[in-house]
Amino acid sequence: MSALLEVIGLSKNFVTRSGLLKKRVHEAVKPISFTLDAGQTLGIIGQNGSGKSTLAKMLTGVVEPSQGKIFVNGEQLMNKDYSTRCKLIRMIFQDPNTSLNPRIQIGRILEEPLKRNTQMSPEARIWRVKETLIRVGLLPEHAYFYPQMLATGQKQRVCLARALVLQPSVIVADEALNGLDMAMRSQIINLFLELQEEMGVSFVYVSQHIGVIKHITDKVIVMHDGEVVESGETQQVVAHPQHSISQRLIENHFNKTPSHIK
Repeated sequence: MSALLEVIGLSKNFVTRSGLLKKRVHEAVKPISFTLDAGQTLGIIGQNGSGKSTLAKMLTGVVEPSQGKIFVNGEQLMNKDYSTRCKLIRMIFQDPNTSLNPRIQIGRILEEPLKRNTQMSPEARIWRVKETLIRVGLLPEHAYFYPQMLATGQKQRVCLARALVLQPSVIVADEALNGLDMAMRSQIINLFLELQEEMGVSFVYVSQHIGVIKHITDKVIVMHDGEVVESGETQQVVAHPQHSISQRLIENHFNKTPSHIK
């Protein structure tokens, strides 16, 4: 059986000009390949500037790759084919306070992707919106709220609902829990795990937080300077990291050497 998500040789170069004729090429992401099965979570970890967010944005079509191919369910995603892509892969952005328009009701925010990408009737769209709100632990009445009427944790649930409303195969979460306190973060993580079990959705979770990565991912990719320096089963990489970058990330977080981490 083929993988749900297959990435082959994906890379991104940014070209900057420092004069009339001088051109500098920055390899933000060097060629990367990986697979992800249905119902699995892949962690992408690295420090700032490692290329992890650029990789996430290439997966979701926000950034166009310089080279490489992305397949979901064996179907190749084309760069400009947004309607196919957003039904298959959706993104949760880092800050719910900036990614939700404060002047638009939650129901309309969630209905917009359905209007643009499906042939659903208005009644079916309203039903899907309310069903999705319930699924992420909110109330149907929240459809009539504006974002500023909600707490930060509730806003992040709205962002998750917006990612889920088209019932995609893969959700990419880019540092999506950063602004939340520990209690709220735990709630959202548990929600991710419940939705995964219930719907078989796969997550790509991008973070600098090795503790969260250890808790929710099956596989992990460690990036540094646009390159994959280590990858494998999460528990194996956390317990026995082979690369100095992985070792440093783990030691800095847990304040102990990897072999003492349970």
